[in-house]
Amino acid sequence: MTDKFTGGAGVANASASQPATATHMNLRWQVLIWLMIGGVINYIDRASLSIAAPEMIRELGLSRTQIGLLGTVFAWTYAVMQLPAGWIIDRFGAKKAYAIGMIWWSVATYMTGVVGTISGLIVMRALLAVGEAPCWPTAAKITAAWFPAKERGFVTGIWDSSSKWGPALAPVVLVALMVTFGWRSLFHVAGVVGIVFAVLFLLLYRNPKESKRLSREEFAYIEAGGGGHEMSIGSSKREWLSLFSHRSVWGMILGYFCAIWLWNLFLVFLPLYLLDRFHISLGALGVYAAIPWIGGAVGEIVVGYVTKKMVDRGIAQPIDAKRLMIVVCAIGAAVSAVALPFSSSLAVTVTLMTFGLAFLAAIIGAAWALASDVAPKSAVASVSAIQNFGGYFGGAFSPVVAGFIVDRTGSYELALVSGGVIAGCSALFYWFMVRKVVTTA
Repeated sequence: MTDKFTGGAGVANASASQPATATHMNLRWQVLIWLMIGGVINYIDRASLSIAAPEMIRELGLSRTQIGLLGTVFAWTYAVMQLPAGWIIDRFGAKKAYAIGMIWWSVATYMTGVVGTISGLIVMRALLAVGEAPCWPTAAKITAAWFPAKERGFVTGIWDSSSKWGPALAPVVLVALMVTFGWRSLFHVAGVVGIVFAVLFLLLYRNPKESKRLSREEFAYIEAGGGGHEMSIGSSKREWLSLFSHRSVWGMILGYFCAIWLWNLFLVFLPLYLLDRFHISLGALGVYAAIPWIGGAVGEIVVGYVTKKMVDRGIAQPIDAKRLMIVVCAIGAAVSAVALPFSSSLAVTVTLMTFGLAFLAAIIGAAWALASDVAPKSAVASVSAIQNFGGYFGGAFSPVVAGFIVDRTGSYELALVSGGVIAGCSALFYWFMVRKVVTTA
């Protein structure tokens, strides 16, 4: 177990075709824990705004349109930065990009609790987005290196569920901090935790070829399934630009935009919606705002597991299994969102939010896993980032549009109904456009 492994060519075929046994540690699942923790920190930092929003509105005199603007600034900057982030990761490696990005965004999170003007908050949200841009594409690239193709849908569902565990934990932890120490403490604590984790990741993480703990048997199993190697894209811009010539890539861009439009509405306005609609206390908000995100995490993991079983039993190829799950979940998310504003019961509302986020989370997880199936090995981060760019570039406008609608009409009805319809369109793009594996020029 302690010998450094430098290749899989000499390992028996039996080892390559079967998962590594417990005696060989299954080290790849420990790598998954790194991705889970990093994702939780990422989304706690991102969700801090929605938790702090009521007190920021009161203390700083912000409007709901301005809170929506902060969400839009983050999402639009995050989208634009996906393109250079994906290329940087594929060119220079996932480890440094992930750690440096986390330190950057953690400092921005901490500083959000220092500034006190709308202009200062806008700058901090933009800087947060720059730092967070590499996080998910690096996770996709690490998954492609550490896991065989048949496990990636399930694995991606698990680490991407951190984007739901983060917002689920945020109300419970951050509301308590806010009540005790004020809203600025949310950002200070989250920022410090992120910096500590980033330093540990930089010191301890290794890719499969460099890991001294990875057994020969496990490496052979990973390699036989299409993983084991973190490949780099060439320095030529033509190779990267050629990705945009593929129908599958455009299907992923447009489909992800539809899902992220509704996702951003929940991320920015879920706590405020519960407060505005049902006038619950801040203490109760910590519980009710967490439940839908827990549902999102569980739903994503369950759908990822179902996808894996479909492939294991020969029901569908990895790409088709994920596409089918996206279609089913897009319809479910649409129905949940459209029904939401017509509920006058807190219990029913929370239930609809929970189902809606479960379906949305499953779409997002399947989309990230799909990128590693569709993309060439050298460009997994780039294709993932391009998809993410499409989602957040268009979806960036949903929070400010929703905030404007609520300020003008006093109701969330139009924002939620339109968001549900848009999310449903995700099924069309992924099913009819994302069909073929991408090759670079």
